[in-house]
Amino acid sequence: MKNSWPSLALAEWKDTYATLHMWTQIVGKVRLALGPPINHFWGVTFYLSSRGLTTSPIPCANKTFEVTFDFIAHVLDITTSLGETRSFRLMPRTVADFYAEFMDALDSLGIDVKIWPTPVEVPRPVRFTLDETHSAYDSEYAHRFWRVLVNIDTVLKEFRARFIGKCSPVHFFWGSFDLAVTRFSGRRAPERPTADPITKEAYSHEVISVGFWPGDEAVKDAAFYAYATPEPAGFKDRRVLPEKTFYSKEKGEFLLMYDDVRLSSDPRQTLLDFCQSTYEAGATLANWDRPNLERAIPAATKTA
Repeated sequence: MKNSWPSLALAEWKDTYATLHMWTQIVGKVRLALGPPINHFWGVTFYLSSRGLTTSPIPCANKTFEVTFDFIAHVLDITTSLGETRSFRLMPRTVADFYAEFMDALDSLGIDVKIWPTPVEVPRPVRFTLDETHSAYDSEYAHRFWRVLVNIDTVLKEFRARFIGKCSPVHFFWGSFDLAVTRFSGRRAPERPTADPITKEAYSHEVISVGFWPGDEAVKDAAFYAYATPEPAGFKDRRVLPEKTFYSKEKGEFLLMYDDVRLSSDPRQTLLDFCQSTYEAGATLANWDRPNLERAIPAATKTA
């Protein structure tokens, strides 16, 4: 059977990626402004849909509304619980233009919202209203990125189902532009007095996370990551699967390049092995109550 995991070389779509990152932050900040503050910022994320990325319903006065990046038709759709709709094309346009059209569309629906119009988690941020630099949109690569996320979302949900303790949804963080799932031991983590409010909230409890992102200046291509916070002694030296996984001291996490998964004989199992073995390394070393947190794994899918 043909491998259905497409290539996603960062060099080939980095400009589209940078633009999409800004567009998703604009939409994400609207969800942040109007949604309830769910623990660990779970209330601000996006989710995979059958056509792209969606906010899920956002409350606003007497209705809810949902915003979807449709990477099949390449439109941004806004729908409300009152049957109203607005949409516009996803195409090459500046961040400033996208911001203006999106906010005008919300205003036309009676959705009054104010956001802090500056991106986060990026070097050298530029206010959305002034960003005339990011304007690329390659529809082929936007669609390809979504197809990659669909494959990964399916596997991460399978991995998530093995855990019966507190666990995040499989969700997309528009700040860091990654798809992730996080497991919790149930114990509070040591307080970080000098941490910013976002970090304090995200890591208030012991966690082990696994996820995917398209790469950055340090990691030059798409990769999977896994980390434990607080990191237990010996974690970085633990043997994990598959063999091409490595520990990045700069990132403080295990990394596995996307191409090493997609080109393997069984990408699904390769990714599951990475998720399971890195989790087991962290949970064992940190003395998590694994018998009461885990569901039995079928013998055929257990890691070595």
